[in-house]
Amino acid sequence: MNSILNRFFKYQDVIYKILLVIICTVLTVYFFPKSDRFKYDYSPGEPWQYETLLAPFDFAIQKSEEEINEEKEKIALQTPKYFTKDLTIPDVVTLDIIDEIESRDLDTIVQETLITDFINRIYKNGYVEESLEINESDPVIIKSNEFIEEILFSNVTTTSESVDIINTSILSLNDSIQPALKSIFLKSLLPNLSFDEVLTNEVVINEQNKILPTKGFVAQNSRIIAKGEIVEGERLQVLNTLNNTYESQTWTESQYFWKTLGYTLLIAMAFTMLLLFLFKYRLDIFLNNRKVTFIFFNVISIILLSTFVLKMNTEYLYVVPVCLLPLILKAFFDARLGLFSHVITVLIISFIVPFSEEYLFLQIIAGIVTILSGSEIYKRANLFITVGQIVAIYILGYFAFYAIDQGGVAGWEWSKTGYFILCGLALLFVWPLIYIYEKIFNLVSDVSLLELSDTNSKLLKDLSNKAPGTFHHSLNVANIAETIANEIGANSMLVRVGALYHDVGKMKNPTYFTENQGSGINPHDDLDPEESAQIIIDHTINGIEIAKKYNLPDRVIDFIRTHHGDSSVYYFYKKAKEIDETVNIEKFKYPGPKPFSLETAILMIADSVEAASRSLKKPDNVSINNLVDKIIETQSASGQFLNADITFKQLEVIKTVIKEKLASIYHLRIEYPE
Repeated sequence: MNSILNRFFKYQDVIYKILLVIICTVLTVYFFPKSDRFKYDYSPGEPWQYETLLAPFDFAIQKSEEEINEEKEKIALQTPKYFTKDLTIPDVVTLDIIDEIESRDLDTIVQETLITDFINRIYKNGYVEESLEINESDPVIIKSNEFIEEILFSNVTTTSESVDIINTSILSLNDSIQPALKSIFLKSLLPNLSFDEVLTNEVVINEQNKILPTKGFVAQNSRIIAKGEIVEGERLQVLNTLNNTYESQTWTESQYFWKTLGYTLLIAMAFTMLLLFLFKYRLDIFLNNRKVTFIFFNVISIILLSTFVLKMNTEYLYVVPVCLLPLILKAFFDARLGLFSHVITVLIISFIVPFSEEYLFLQIIAGIVTILSGSEIYKRANLFITVGQIVAIYILGYFAFYAIDQGGVAGWEWSKTGYFILCGLALLFVWPLIYIYEKIFNLVSDVSLLELSDTNSKLLKDLSNKAPGTFHHSLNVANIAETIANEIGANSMLVRVGALYHDVGKMKNPTYFTENQGSGINPHDDLDPEESAQIIIDHTINGIEIAKKYNLPDRVIDFIRTHHGDSSVYYFYKKAKEIDETVNIEKFKYPGPKPFSLETAILMIADSVEAASRSLKKPDNVSINNLVDKIIETQSASGQFLNADITFKQLEVIKTVIKEKLASIYHLRIEYPE
């Protein structure tokens, strides 16, 4: 059990990173769309801009919504109308007519056969008074308690036809009684047919439900559309059918397994490549789990945000500020890491976006522009310029793709321009986001470094008050180091801040350092060399304690810890050796560590040269050149730069820059007359 635990603790960093890759892969695959997407983008009336498209599988052609509506309207018109027939109405009407005739003493004139004939003619197939939009040629179905029959509506008696029947029936009678008898007939008539709207609608709906949603059939590998053909008519319907089939397609259990496995392998490979990049080229970041987590968190956030927007509406895909990723990583780390992470992220997102080739090109070019633009995003102007360049690249790139695809610019989609502008506005959120990340992940960015470089900060004010000579020395070192960093491509803002704070430990015993001894009294005269050396050495330890008290970032504390490396306090070692030849030099060495970055190496050189230059009695070009060469060669020979990733070429550039800088500081002035 103990051996297992020991192995776990030994490899816990590796296990953590493997788990991080697994978690990010699972999250990405889980939120990926669970259906295939149609890989082509097309518009009705436009030419097909891809190669000839063959049917990937057998499928039936879906009818358009207009076609289905037309069929429904046709069914509604052609379906017979249902009427209910009341068989008792003719008898009731007959009795009413007879009673009315008798009451007017017309029964001796009007024969019963005339009434019977009239009733039979009116109610032969039914009588209806309702005004219905039914053509005479339309069939109707009449149902009663005894029968159901289908007839044409022209055979049904209507109100206008009943008047003709009345006139014909009373034509043989005396003209004097015709008006009275006509009035009796009209008054007594009752419809025996009533329209059954509920039943008719049910029949119509049942028939409409039988409409097939498809028409025709497309066999696998048959041609759908060729390049250059216009997307219209039958071709448009087939493409729409194929598109809808992809969107609504559900995977079988076997398909789901293999597709998920494929996505998992590809995405895991992408995340692994990012991890291997950190291991190969950014080992200091790789060994810091907090920083690795921060990088993967940003990558997965952009992926999940893009996936969410894609599920909501593909039109909004370019609103997602993907270039936030390289902006943030460049602010906290470096441009190369930012670009590599951006490319990995865009490759993963391209698996699920439509028009993946266009998306890949635009996003990668935009990421490159983000990296190549001004590195100092803590300056407001630089950030706005960077965002403007990114938006311009998006618009220009999309314009180029549109011109290629359409063979012109007619019908340019101005909404896309609006989406690109919204993306640019979202990129401005990088400022508050950097601040939030600094607090959550305990990181430091160039924005925070800018705040720390303010000489009015409380710690630097204390330094200027308690150790003014040290403060002045720090300012000179900061200027020299910043100039060097700009020349060799290092982080100039980080170097400047590190230089400003590298000697804050001298505040504890300021008078023991020559730059603060204004009275000419040297307290080291009363101490033995070993005690003096210990006080000098302790200023690094004291500086670390003060820096932590004032919550300075670790990146700044690294400069305090390494600016003397493991070099020796040679002046007091020499004095001690004069007293005792056997004195151990280890007692006169700084605890280290040696500089482990280009920036900390720059500070070591600038600090040593600036301090030593004050001892020059005649600071001319020759003495300055000799001093600079001697100090840098001594530091290099003692192995101070072994961990700093600094080249001989950079050392030569540094020498040149420092010589020019010191020459300008110690330039000769004309003598003014007394």
